[in-house]
Amino acid sequence: MRKYGRGELCELLESNPEKFLPLFENGASNALLQPSPTPTPFQVILRDTKSPKSIRHLGSEDVGKLVLVRGIVLSSSDVKAKATMLTIACKNCMNTKTVPVHWGLGGARFPRTCDGAAQQPGRPGQQRCPLDPYVVLPDRSEYSDSQLLKLQELPEEVPTGEMPRHLRCAVERYLAGRVSPGTRVTLLGVYSIKSVEGRRDGNPISTGAVALRTPYIRVVGLTVEETGRGRSSIQFAREEEEEMIAFSRDGDVYEKMWRSIEPSIFGHEDIKKALCLQLFGGARKMMPDRMKIRGDINVLLLGDPGTAKSQFLKFISKVAPVAVYTSGKGSSAAGLTASVMRDASHEYYLEGGAMVLADGGIVCIDEFDKMNVQDRVAIHEAMEQQTISIAKAGITTVLNSRTSVLAAANPVFGSYDDLKSAAENIDFQTTILSRFDLIFIVHDVRTVESDKRIATHVIDVHRQASTGTVESSTAIEMEKLKRYIAYCRSRCHPQLSPEGCARLRSEYVRIRSEVRRAGYGGSDRTIPITVRQLEALVRLSEAYARMELSPMVLEKHVEEAIRLFKTSTLDAARGTSTRFEDGGPLIATNKEVENAEMEIKKRLPVGEVRSERKIIDELVRTGVPEPLVLRALKIMVQRDQIEYRQMRKAVLRKR
Repeated sequence: MRKYGRGELCELLESNPEKFLPLFENGASNALLQPSPTPTPFQVILRDTKSPKSIRHLGSEDVGKLVLVRGIVLSSSDVKAKATMLTIACKNCMNTKTVPVHWGLGGARFPRTCDGAAQQPGRPGQQRCPLDPYVVLPDRSEYSDSQLLKLQELPEEVPTGEMPRHLRCAVERYLAGRVSPGTRVTLLGVYSIKSVEGRRDGNPISTGAVALRTPYIRVVGLTVEETGRGRSSIQFAREEEEEMIAFSRDGDVYEKMWRSIEPSIFGHEDIKKALCLQLFGGARKMMPDRMKIRGDINVLLLGDPGTAKSQFLKFISKVAPVAVYTSGKGSSAAGLTASVMRDASHEYYLEGGAMVLADGGIVCIDEFDKMNVQDRVAIHEAMEQQTISIAKAGITTVLNSRTSVLAAANPVFGSYDDLKSAAENIDFQTTILSRFDLIFIVHDVRTVESDKRIATHVIDVHRQASTGTVESSTAIEMEKLKRYIAYCRSRCHPQLSPEGCARLRSEYVRIRSEVRRAGYGGSDRTIPITVRQLEALVRLSEAYARMELSPMVLEKHVEEAIRLFKTSTLDAARGTSTRFEDGGPLIATNKEVENAEMEIKKRLPVGEVRSERKIIDELVRTGVPEPLVLRALKIMVQRDQIEYRQMRKAVLRKR
C-alpha cells in the first residue's frame, strides 16, 4: 500500500477504509469495461509494508482504521455463505425490495413499515400492512463466502508471565478457506467492533450495556508465512549474508556454536553439541510417491535431578526461531496435538495444540515422565510422520506438526539407580523411545574435583550477574545466533556424499551386529536399535553440514554424528554406568559390574575379614580396573552383603 509513497489517498484509505474500500472495488469493476449488464464483482486485497502491530497493543484509537497484525491461526470455522444483499418481501402485499448487508460481522437493517401499494390511500378493500411485515427470500438474495478465524499472538512474542491474547477475524470472498489451524499469517484489516451478545435457549440476547462492544478484524489482506518466522520468510541484507558465509568458513564454527548453548551451565559438552545440531536440523525430503521423510531431530534428556535439564529446555525455547515450552504434568493429549471445540452456535471447529503452533520449530516438553501414558501415545504420529490426524465430531482432517521434540524426564526412582538395569530405570515404552534420535542418560557427577569446578563456576556466574560485569567468552550473541540458524535452515539443504553413505552403511551394520551379539537393544529391551536410528545418523550428519553451509555431507560430519550417537543412545541401550567415583571415571556395563562382584565373592568367603587394598590389588592384577572394583564394593555395601571395618581399611562379608 505504501510501495509508491505515502500520499493523500493512502492516508484517507488508512483512516476511513469503510468509506473508500467500496469506491476502490467499484473503480476496479468499471476499469474492466465489461460488456455484460451484470459486471463481475471485484475484491480489493491490500498489502502494507509497515511494521506489524501487536494484538495486545490494539486500542480504542484504532477502531475504524486499517491495522496490520501478525499471529498464528488457532482455529478456523467452516466456510459459509454470508448474504451481501438481502431480498425481502412483505407478508401482506408481497411487495419486494433489496437491503444491503453490512460487511464483516454486521447485519442488515429492515424497515419497520411497508411502503407498497397497499399502504397508499384510496385503495379500499385491502388491509393495511402491519408493523415489521418483511421476511427474507433466501433464494433471491446474493451471497459470498465467509469464514471466522481465531488469531493468537505468536508464542515467542508473548511477555513472560502473560496470557496470550486472541482476536476474532472475519475473512470474506477470495480470502476465505486459505488458512488452517497452526498457520502463521500477517493480516491487514479494519479494526471493527460489534455488540456483545450471548445465547439463551439458542436465541441471541444482549449481555451488556448498549455501549459495550467487542473488537474484531475485518480482513482485507492476508499473507501466509509458509515456513514461519526465522526461516525462509526472513530477509537478509547482502552484507549480512556475506558475513554469515565468512563465519561458516571459519574452521571452529562448530566449537563456537555449541559453546554458545547455555554457557552458564558447566560441562555437558555432548548434550550442548546435540542441542546445537537439533537447532539446525536435517534436510526434509519429499519422495516421488509424495511420502515425506522428516529432517527434525528429537532429543530426550533422562537423568538425575539438578543436572540442568530444564535449564537447557528454557534456553532452547528462547534461541529457536519458533518454540513452544510446556510441562508434561500440565499437558494433555488434546493440548499437545489438537482438539475439537464447540462455539456458542453449537457448531464444531478445530483448535490446534502446542505441536501445531510450533510447526517448523521446537517443542520443549519438561517433566516428560509425569505425562499420562495415553497422552504420550497421542504424539507418536506427530514425532515421526509429523502430522496430526483428527477424526472427531464429523471433522476429519490432517494438520502439519513439522517440529522437533526436546524432552526432559526423570527415571522411575527419581534419580538413576546404577543397581538396576536401564529397562528398570526408564519407564517409557519402546514405541516412544525409538522416535528419539538421541537419548542422553544424565548423571550427577560425584567427585571432589568435579564438585570444586562446578562450585567455582556457579559462584562466578552469580557474582557476574550481581555485579553486572560479564567476562568475555566465546559465546555468540543470542540475536546473532538466531539469525545464523535461520539463514542456514533457509539457504542450505545438504546431500549425502558417496564417502558419507559408505561410512553410514558400514557403521549401521556393525552396530546391529554388536546388538545381536551382546543381546541388548532387542525387542525385549527398552531402547531398540532399528532403522530409525540409521535415519537419526543421517539427520545429525546433515545438521552438522548445514551448520557449516556445506552442500555435501562429508565423512567428518558422519564421524561426529556416529560419536554422538554412541555416547548417548547406544550407551543408554547398553545400560552403561557413567558415574564418576573417587578412583576416576567409570564407564562400564552392568554385566562387567556383576563379574567384578563375583570375583570379590571368590576371594572373600562369608564371615571373613580382609584388607580392602589387598582385594583391589588382586583384582587389578587379573585385569579388572580399580574404579570398577570400587564400584562393585559400593554396590555390595548398599545391598548389605559386606560392611567396612577398622576405619574402612578392612571388609567383612556378611552374606
